Amino acid sequence: MHFGEPIDDRRLIELLRPGVGIDTVVTADVYGQGEADTLVGRAIAGVPRESYSLVGAVGHDFYEGERDGPRGFPRFTDPGLRGPDAYADYLRMATERSLERCGVDAFDLLLLHNPDRTGYTSQAVWQAMDALRADGLATAIGVAPGPANGFTLDIIDCLERFGALIDWAMVILNPLEPWPGELVLPAAAASGVRVLTRVVDYGGLFHGDIHAGHEFAKGDHRRFRPDGWVERGLERLERMLPIAQRHGLSPLGLACQWNLAHHTVACCVPTLIQEAGHDARPVEDKRADLAATPAETVLSAQEVEEIRLIGDNSGSMTLKGGVPDHEGAERPDRWPLTEELAAVGSRWDIDPYRDLSPASV
Repeated sequence: MHFGEPIDDRRLIELLRPGVGIDTVVTADVYGQGEADTLVGRAIAGVPRESYSLVGAVGHDFYEGERDGPRGFPRFTDPGLRGPDAYADYLRMATERSLERCGVDAFDLLLLHNPDRTGYTSQAVWQAMDALRADGLATAIGVAPGPANGFTLDIIDCLERFGALIDWAMVILNPLEPWPGELVLPAAAASGVRVLTRVVDYGGLFHGDIHAGHEFAKGDHRRFRPDGWVERGLERLERMLPIAQRHGLSPLGLACQWNLAHHTVACCVPTLIQEAGHDARPVEDKRADLAATPAETVLSAQEVEEIRLIGDNSGSMTLKGGVPDHEGAERPDRWPLTEELAAVGSRWDIDPYRDLSPASV
């Protein structure tokens, strides 16, 4: 994903190897078109299988699909690739190949990666995912929207349709981005679905070595964020630090603690980034920082709310998925708000025009 400076395979394998306080590793088959899986396989080789959890993700077809520049590979549900009668065969093939690259027999959790509208709503997709679990290729299954913010009504719709099958959902959430991820949590709780949160580090700000005026390298995905996001984030983070200091938490520890204070959130997965520059922290220190985060919640309900108010980002960006401000034809990651999705919002006290529109609209 081109975050920060590249590091050699030896360092990366050591970072990924389970142990020393971290026992969950997440991979996705499309990253490096299988190379991420292979690297994870090298990292977990020889580690007792029962001592760690391995999370996999499938859904982008880099086997038969063609990459569309920065948009990446198509979803396997693209009608130009196959119809519903072939979904199960694709998911089984992709899962088996990913497992082979990782060198294991089963994932502890298998996620449907970045689905399009079909992926959220297709019974054929979720029956196929359920069959993979039943056949022992995964212990649990889940949905992983993204990598951008949004998909709020689509996730809830998916949970309403298939919540009896789904064990986990991945959501972007951190103290500087409570919106829109928090809107999904009540539906997840009602379905008994546990939540894995990503981007906990807010693009690296909670690691503490990004400063005002930071220059990101060409190709770094954080360059797509709006101008001034670093400075605005640092100002809000500064207001949160007294709470962190009160509990002996690092900024990253505070971010993880705030996420875990939401009772549906059961796992936090920040991105470990080696930034450029002489004053950048070694990425190994960031791993140790993550490992030192207390598993038990130390923040009070009042502190959780105080942090939320400081970090409130409502309306700060254009969201993906089914949204009221979408214009033009349906895209794989964005589509018009339908009456059905509006009804989903109404059931969960979400007004799409009030709660899912950028402030400028």
